[in-house]
Amino acid sequence: MDTDNNPFKVPEARVADAGGSSAGDLVLEGQRVPAGNGVAWLSEGWRMFRQAPGAWIGITLVLVVIGLVAMIPLIGLLIGLLGPVLVGGLMLGCKAQDDGDDLSVGHLFAAFSGHAGNLILVGVIYLAGAVAIGIVAALMGGGIGFGAAMMGGSKASAAMILPMLLVLLVVLALMIPLAMAVWYAPALVVLHEVAPFEAMKSSFFACIKNFVPFLIYGLVVFVLAIVATIPIGLGWLVLLPVMWASVYASYKDMFIRH
Repeated sequence: MDTDNNPFKVPEARVADAGGSSAGDLVLEGQRVPAGNGVAWLSEGWRMFRQAPGAWIGITLVLVVIGLVAMIPLIGLLIGLLGPVLVGGLMLGCKAQDDGDDLSVGHLFAAFSGHAGNLILVGVIYLAGAVAIGIVAALMGGGIGFGAAMMGGSKASAAMILPMLLVLLVVLALMIPLAMAVWYAPALVVLHEVAPFEAMKSSFFACIKNFVPFLIYGLVVFVLAIVATIPIGLGWLVLLPVMWASVYASYKDMFIRH
């Protein structure tokens, strides 16, 4: 069998020396960018998808399968730890494509070589944070449930609505900063050899600085998600790759000084 044409083979070119950027200098603290750049990130993601649609759809299908397997509890925990490694591989693939190389499904697993330890640590920190938030939510929910049981009757059900909404708001208020901390951490780890804690801190503050561009980005993605769902969900085979490539585009926008 000719392994040279195997699309699942982990790339050997460019990946090993992916640290740094061929287009500028790293700004570890992140740069504030114009609000309209939230749309520009998606436009760049679309451009990258059009350059290699077959590879991007292949990557998406592999990730869908991994997501389905992750529904199995213990395996899901393992995949959760390895999630940042896969994202790091995507970022290496985006950089390879940005540098003019061919993107392949194998890029998805490229970060397992040389960066797995630091990326798994990012996953551990994220999961620890998520578990802590889950415990807080459970304690709050348990307290509300106990109070409702003491009240009894239909009045208790009505009285639970506002407190449960408060629990939801608390969970969102805690999960959003955690998500911001891991958003760019894989890219900083694999492309610049930034230590996990430093990468997560830089990611968090870069997201804080660029709240408005992210808000616009989120609104546009919400509309695109509705459109992607209309053709029995097939539009997600395009939207997901565009979103992943847009993460790379926004990373360059915020962390690379040209």
